[in-house]
Amino acid sequence: MPEMKKTKNLIGPPSIGKLIEGKVIARGKSSLFVNLEHFGTGVIYGAEYKKTKDMLKDYQPGDKISVKITGLENEEGYRELSLREAEKEFAWGRLKEIKEKGEGLKVKVTGANKGGLLCNVYGVKAFLPVSQLSPDKYPRVEEGNKEEILRKIQDFVGKELEVKILDLSLKEEKLILSEKAKTKEEVTQILTDYKEGDVIEGEISGIAEFGAFIKFPLSSQEDQEVMEGLCHISELDWQLIEDPSEIISTGDEVKAKIIKIDENNQVFLSLKRLKDNPWKEIEKEYNKGDIVKGKVTKLNPFGAFIQLTPKIQSLCHISEFGSKEKMEEKLEIGKEYNFKILSIEPDEHRITLKLEEEK
Repeated sequence: MPEMKKTKNLIGPPSIGKLIEGKVIARGKSSLFVNLEHFGTGVIYGAEYKKTKDMLKDYQPGDKISVKITGLENEEGYRELSLREAEKEFAWGRLKEIKEKGEGLKVKVTGANKGGLLCNVYGVKAFLPVSQLSPDKYPRVEEGNKEEILRKIQDFVGKELEVKILDLSLKEEKLILSEKAKTKEEVTQILTDYKEGDVIEGEISGIAEFGAFIKFPLSSQEDQEVMEGLCHISELDWQLIEDPSEIISTGDEVKAKIIKIDENNQVFLSLKRLKDNPWKEIEKEYNKGDIVKGKVTKLNPFGAFIQLTPKIQSLCHISEFGSKEKMEEKLEIGKEYNFKILSIEPDEHRITLKLEEEK
């Protein structure tokens, strides 16, 4: 016998749209008859029966059943009933209660589209936007490529996620879920133990063109929650980096400095700030007006990057050449040239140069 939900019977005459509890008294080929006590007999039949026959197959005479009245009296004198409508109302009522109490629930992912994941909760279709995935599951896709995001989140289809209800509306039949919300309060509480400037020990969990993801434990317990922070490519090292995989690999154990925790509990990290800053003593090695030798590492529309030491990159601005074409005529990537130092700004990590052309 299916699990029953308690329903209060109606006081006074029944009306369309009300829920009522009855007892199954008979089954027909495509109908189910229900004793509604002093309200007479009701029947689930026709299209309503076909839509819910899988739900009705386990009901036997004597079983209690909660239904919704959809018609007061048909041609044969029966109240017309709907199990589907009753289940739907019960489902939304339960979902509203879960949201109000802030409870979490487990859902199975049934599908995915470019915006997020599709789920089913108590027979109600639900949607979990990509933006509401927890940090460790959020797809790492540069520039928000939707096709790539879809490809990554399709891996969740068929899996269970622990979520909270973000928004719901029976009128609009809208149910929005959030995996992020489930952990937000917990993470917020735990992250109070961390502050900007703290050093964490973690592991490189992913590498992208724009930087690296580092996961680190939120507690010292054995079954600890894990947080994932982002170390932007500019925070990996003091030297100019084109590809993060040049200096780090997935699985590497690292120490990183927390440089920011935003209002969404996103943690931003830095590896380079735990390394010696080569710019601190730069004015002891170089002076404005010095002629130095440097290697061309990159040519951009705004100028040429020149490597003075393994950790120090400087810029020879495009204005020193007049045009990108003239710069490319005079400089070749990988070659060394003599440059004159026009300015040194240690706090800005900037040295500007001018090409010393041979006379």
